[in-house]
Amino acid sequence: MASEQDEGGSGRVASPQDGAAEAAGAPDPKTAAAIAAAEAAGPQNGESVRVDSWIWAVRLIKTRSLGATACRGGHVRVNGERVKPAYSLRVGDEVRLRQEGRERIVVVKRLIRKRVGAPVAVQCYVDNSPPPPPREAVAPAGVRDRGTGRPTKRDRREMERLRGLEGLSSSRRSAETRP
Repeated sequence: MASEQDEGGSGRVASPQDGAAEAAGAPDPKTAAAIAAAEAAGPQNGESVRVDSWIWAVRLIKTRSLGATACRGGHVRVNGERVKPAYSLRVGDEVRLRQEGRERIVVVKRLIRKRVGAPVAVQCYVDNSPPPPPREAVAPAGVRDRGTGRPTKRDRREMERLRGLEGLSSSRRSAETRP
């Protein structure tokens, strides 16, 4: 019964035409209203949006101050050039944001100033980023229980063995024992 009702739980039965409209790419009414509100709050003709504000508004970064810090640190590039936080974006610009060891490459489709929900934010840019590496490929750092203190020499050797670095420690030991 829950599959027949919409998410709001109003009791309206979803028709097959609703599914066809969603599959065709037509946004639902809530998303359409949010897009209209974001465009109304956005810049008027001839106005621009700061790059730090835009990357925050489309949810590429958590806070605007982090966006400004990323710009100052050289982690944000627009059309291949490092930019300051107050750089004015235009529709069609390519924004490259490097964070947490991953580079996000997006092309600006719509300029907005206010932070919006994720479904609306996705419609403001075209994501050309390479896919993130699989979780298995990223070796987790040695996770230890809280309060266990620093790892002992034995713990360190076990972690190296698990990471596949045991040859490094044995060659180090053999170099130390040579006359």
